[in-house]
Amino acid sequence: MQDYSPSLSPARPRRRNNWLAIGCIATFVLLVCCVGSVAVGYVATDGFQKIAFDPPTPTATKVARPVVVATTSATPNKKIPPTETPLPTPTVPRAPAVKPLKMNSPEYGAQAFLWWRPETAHRDLGMMKDAGLTWVKQQFAWRDIEGAGKGKFNWSNADQAVYYANSFGIDILARVDNAPDWAAPGCFNAEKKQMGPAKNMQDWLDFLTALVTRYKGRIRAYEIWNEPNLAREWCGRPPNPSEYAALLKASYEKIKAIDPNAIIVSAGLTPTSASNDEAMPDVTFLTKFYDAMKNNSTGYFDALGVHAPGYKAPPEMSPDEVVKNPAYNNNEPVTGRVYCFRHVEDLRKIMEQRGDKNKQVVITEFGWTRDPIHKEYSWFAVDEQTQGKYIVAAYQWAKNNWAPWIGAMIVIYMANPDWTEQNEEYWWSITKPDGIPVGAYVRLKAMPK
Repeated sequence: MQDYSPSLSPARPRRRNNWLAIGCIATFVLLVCCVGSVAVGYVATDGFQKIAFDPPTPTATKVARPVVVATTSATPNKKIPPTETPLPTPTVPRAPAVKPLKMNSPEYGAQAFLWWRPETAHRDLGMMKDAGLTWVKQQFAWRDIEGAGKGKFNWSNADQAVYYANSFGIDILARVDNAPDWAAPGCFNAEKKQMGPAKNMQDWLDFLTALVTRYKGRIRAYEIWNEPNLAREWCGRPPNPSEYAALLKASYEKIKAIDPNAIIVSAGLTPTSASNDEAMPDVTFLTKFYDAMKNNSTGYFDALGVHAPGYKAPPEMSPDEVVKNPAYNNNEPVTGRVYCFRHVEDLRKIMEQRGDKNKQVVITEFGWTRDPIHKEYSWFAVDEQTQGKYIVAAYQWAKNNWAPWIGAMIVIYMANPDWTEQNEEYWWSITKPDGIPVGAYVRLKAMPK
């Protein structure tokens, strides 16, 4: 503490020191202002924007749960501002070679989260390539691309996802859904994890036109919407197979007019035994869906999308066995057929009955959970070793018993880097959020393909 007593310091030297201090402060302020002006100039230029600002902090992208309740797309807390001029993106690789509409039986893939962080996108695609996986499923949420308003596109994250996948030679299954607020007012509800289709179909078709035109030849397949047999995926309204059929038909026509080589996959249906305004059993929805198409799916889809969580049952266990066994049927002796991987065969039977035996099925989600935390999942949780064993056995069952009608099979998930153990999706994943593989990844990598 400074002592100002006259006995220690004469008056004149003190005044001289004060003026010197004031001069130093003024000089410092002037320098700060100049540097600040230069910094603002740098930030205002496109060329420095990526350096000037930290990348957005990601949160969990919407993923579909293999139960009655599904999640919705979440946007990071810090958004890259929408712009008609894309932000810097990875080097554009050569477009993949054209592949046939009919897939090998099966083909192997995983759902990943390539959207917000280029470093983890690159890491996860590398791991998928090393494991012999040739498909990546990635959500292209409409609201994340054209959320700011009609025609105001932000392609930066989409470009990143597409170009990275192309550079690794991995085919993309693009799940397109989740209308922005301007196109579907009142539909999106983050708390309820709810989304919905556009109020005006033309807005949706205009978005598809922009998306498919930009990535023609780079995205091999499009999955149109997700789990429309749940109200929360349909703007909170009761599931409506006829409305979905109309959406799918219009989408098919628009995409095929631009990229006839793209595979159109119908929305994966969640296996549920609930039948009310909130959910419709997948077999009921599919039956009414074929009614709406008048038993002719030409012009609607190339492959039928389904979800196939295994719950507690081993992959070779049939729905007939599961429904009779209280250890597996969730105490539902009538409707409990849904609680097994081979419930896919119930949906396939409907396809064949309606004249679609020549079309393939794409499993857009399947897996087993290790979840010991969330009671709605823990009742059918398996241990890590069993999870890996069942995933490999599911691929082998499909190869040995479902050829040639089974197409790509997408296991969930390459973990979102922001998940923790409190996210139920964490426990389905074949990697941890930091990229460390769990047993399922190790087994899958070693599996002959």
